[in-house]
Amino acid sequence: MVCLSALTAAVFLTGCGGEQQPSASSSSGSDKGGKIVVGLDDNYPPMGFRDENNEITGFDVDLAKEAAVRLKRDVEFKPIDWSSKEAELKSGRVDVLWNGLDITEDRKKNMLFSNPYMDNKQIIFVAKDSPIKALDDLKGKTVGTQSGSTGEENINKDQTLKDSFKEVKAYPDYIAAFMDLENGRIDAIVGDEITGRYYMSKHPDKFEARDLAVGDVTSFGIGFAKDNTALRDEVQKVMDEMKADSTMAKISQKWFGKDITK
Repeated sequence: MVCLSALTAAVFLTGCGGEQQPSASSSSGSDKGGKIVVGLDDNYPPMGFRDENNEITGFDVDLAKEAAVRLKRDVEFKPIDWSSKEAELKSGRVDVLWNGLDITEDRKKNMLFSNPYMDNKQIIFVAKDSPIKALDDLKGKTVGTQSGSTGEENINKDQTLKDSFKEVKAYPDYIAAFMDLENGRIDAIVGDEITGRYYMSKHPDKFEARDLAVGDVTSFGIGFAKDNTALRDEVQKVMDEMKADSTMAKISQKWFGKDITK
């Protein structure tokens, strides 16, 4: 059995969250000038994750920090259970969801979104030299994805595809799924192209991507509570400014080597 390095294990620590009453600190983002609490999956590179010093970092983290500076607000990054993200937002435990959040029609029913700032799609990831080349090759295979993710949603929407799999295993984060893929516990992953390719680039001798889309191309947006139009409008204003003055492009260049924002 092949194991990931100790460094990788230290970098990608599991986030957590549970059901409880809203805290005073996490409700202040609705008030002009209050602290903004950002809910995120801290195991989701390169959008939001922990570095070798256990500090939360990433593309979306850098965007949120810059937005907070421009809004003259403090910002707190709060790891949550991503499968409970809508409950975290609705309860007021977090003020925004800012972590590679796909804009979908189902999610629009429960939250407000910023304008899209990056495109994304769900593709297939396999172990190095895997014989899986097409979606048909997944018949009878065990496929992993992240619980509460767009990948899971897309699998569930395509019942014919889902029924062709031997099993669908839902993980708390994609890092856990990649660990099981490396160790042969699953045959493939349906996951975000951006985070999957980033993780794959760190382990080029272990994984491969198959440009096989599961579902439609989506876009990342920032999620807000349904009634929090004030904060959504504030954040959107500074995001527009960051786009106009090329700050967003510079942050994208740092993480992706080019500007892939919208």
